Amino acid sequence: MTAYVFKRLVALIPVLLGLSIIVFAIMALIPGDPALAILGAYATPENVARLNRQLGLDQPLPLQYLTWLGNILTGDFGRSYSLNRPVIDEVLERFQATLVLAGAALVLCTLWGVLAGIVAAVRQYGWADRIVTFIVLVGISIPSFWLGLLLILLFAVELRWLPASGMYSVYGGGDLPDLLRHLVLPAVTLSAVAAGVIARLTRSAMLEVLRQDFIRTARAKGVGERGVVYRHALKAAMVSVVPVIGVQAGFVLSGAVYIETVFQWPGIGRMLVNAISTRDILLVQGGVLVVAASYVLFNLCADVVQHLLDPRVQA
Repeated sequence: MTAYVFKRLVALIPVLLGLSIIVFAIMALIPGDPALAILGAYATPENVARLNRQLGLDQPLPLQYLTWLGNILTGDFGRSYSLNRPVIDEVLERFQATLVLAGAALVLCTLWGVLAGIVAAVRQYGWADRIVTFIVLVGISIPSFWLGLLLILLFAVELRWLPASGMYSVYGGGDLPDLLRHLVLPAVTLSAVAAGVIARLTRSAMLEVLRQDFIRTARAKGVGERGVVYRHALKAAMVSVVPVIGVQAGFVLSGAVYIETVFQWPGIGRMLVNAISTRDILLVQGGVLVVAASYVLFNLCADVVQHLLDPRVQA
């Protein structure tokens, strides 16, 4: 196992390097001069040229990238132009809020998806299978931001059961129950599409496993149907499902960008939207790089879990 993990970590180095190149290139290709956005009304040609020299933006792009990459490797993500604070401090502070939201959404979509897939597979072509299939198709088809607006309209505006936005109440609150109340709507919204994907894959994996010889042998030995499904079939099916859960972890991280905007969640998604609007290049680059690296690490964790479930799986 140690050799397997080490081999996967080494394989991540070129992936992360490629991610850094893509992130830098995308920001470099965005039209507009960051100095103009920073200076605003004071953006005279002299001031713009002076600020570009101070920020190193007058250097060739390859040199800018190497300078930025060298600073990243030493833990220096630069300083935010718009917030006037270290980028790494802002990113890590916002990323904590995003992890709370994405983690809750991932737990929900995994539980809902796996349970729905099991029910649909065990009751193949029955009413339960048809209902699950219909709900999954609806969940995958509805845009997440629109589902979020519908949930806000129903549960926050009409019924007034849950808050419509924010992570904590403006007045009072700030404890765990307050956080959970604010977490329900965005987490459910963010988990809907991922739960549908996991449910469909779980159903397919379970149907394939339930037709295999060792399942018939377990039934012939007198193992109850519940034991056959959960103790034998589910474990074998999860070998195929776990990598998809890792992919969906990246999906909920990326989906948090617009979900956080809809629910005014103070995470990295809202930070990126604000940073892009103000052309805060270093803040955008730092935020996207952290999210991308997290996505890669989530997939690594999924691969390790898959290897634990089935040691025959190789890197």
